[in-house]
Amino acid sequence: MKLKQLTITFLTFCVAAFSGMKAAEAASFSVIADGLYNAGGLSFGPDGNLYVTEAGIGGNGACVPPPSGQGDSLCYGTSGAVTKIENGKTERILTGLPSLALPDGTGAGGPRDIQFDATGKPYVLIGYGANPAFRDRNLGYTDLGKIIAPDFNTNTWASVADLANYELANNPDGGDFGSNPLGFVIDGNKLVAVDAGANDLLSVNTGGRNLQAIVAFPQDILTNPVFPPSGTPSNEPAQVPSQGEEVRSQFATQAVPSSVAKGLDGAYYISQFTGFPFPEGGAKIYRVGADGLPTVFADGFTQLTDLEFDTEGNLYALQYANQSAWKGDFDGSVIKIAADGTRTTLMSGNGLESPSALTIGADGAVYVTNRGDRPGFGQVIRIENTKSVPEPDSAFGVFAIAAFGVTWLHKKRIPKPLRDKVVALK
Repeated sequence: MKLKQLTITFLTFCVAAFSGMKAAEAASFSVIADGLYNAGGLSFGPDGNLYVTEAGIGGNGACVPPPSGQGDSLCYGTSGAVTKIENGKTERILTGLPSLALPDGTGAGGPRDIQFDATGKPYVLIGYGANPAFRDRNLGYTDLGKIIAPDFNTNTWASVADLANYELANNPDGGDFGSNPLGFVIDGNKLVAVDAGANDLLSVNTGGRNLQAIVAFPQDILTNPVFPPSGTPSNEPAQVPSQGEEVRSQFATQAVPSSVAKGLDGAYYISQFTGFPFPEGGAKIYRVGADGLPTVFADGFTQLTDLEFDTEGNLYALQYANQSAWKGDFDGSVIKIAADGTRTTLMSGNGLESPSALTIGADGAVYVTNRGDRPGFGQVIRIENTKSVPEPDSAFGVFAIAAFGVTWLHKKRIPKPLRDKVVALK
């Protein structure tokens, strides 16, 4: 059922699922970058500046079918970029990167994450968001679905690893073919990435050798799932029950891993976005230790897009939306998870909308890519003056020990087709 899922383009708990929890007091933030096109991952470089990826808005090139097989095709362009934020100024320092998007520029696959190794060398993860069989056949040679090593001085890059092709050749979870790499972490001489379309965690040497799956994440079986009302716009029209149709009591949904972080214990922590119908409280944080087996570290979240540890071992989780995406409310949250399991909501809503990624600065502040699924409206924000309220244990689970986009819902928020913007992004 992998093609019948949302593989996102990269939070306070939902009231319906956590009615007994206290909400966080309002936090403030400052906007340090604006006008970004499908903003994704962000990371501080060795120069102390902040770097953020932009998946772009596709282009007028060849197209591939959407993951669901229904609706508009995703078309290719070179509008992807990496932007540097320095002293309050933004500059696209790497341009012409591959991008794949719907006609209105949403649903973009392209640059999704950036990380720097111990020597300061940058790596960029390029998303895709479709069946990998169509990539080379329809688009020709492209770096969609790969990890690349860029040279900012020459505006060039070299391919390091082809994650989409690995899915096509191996299909670790045994489902339908799909690939959409969304996030990665550098662990010594290894690049460890999640593929939301393939539902797996992969590892590859920084030189491109020994690409392999560490683990494939299982489907979730929802009991009495809540679906959108009949006629609701959906990227999964075949799965929305029609009027009078009996709603299934059990429903299999894809895991959709969205990011990975390395904990102080050496294990990998993986966030889960969840597949359609995006159950509230249904997202988990998995822990994968040396044995390569996934265990649930924490649950009860909704549509997680990113994780990040600070130097003290606190884990920060980012929710894309606090309610099921099809409801159309995209207020998100940043949740801090202490080593003893205490959860604290640092910010919820109040301008935090469909966030896609976060990072922790040397100043201890939380930096977030905001409105990450809205081309031309993406931001990088710095959360400040947080006044947080500890939350009681989730009814959906506790810790085992003491870590874009829903495009079809934003059509009314997005301007008319953005193809005329492609040139400006190159």
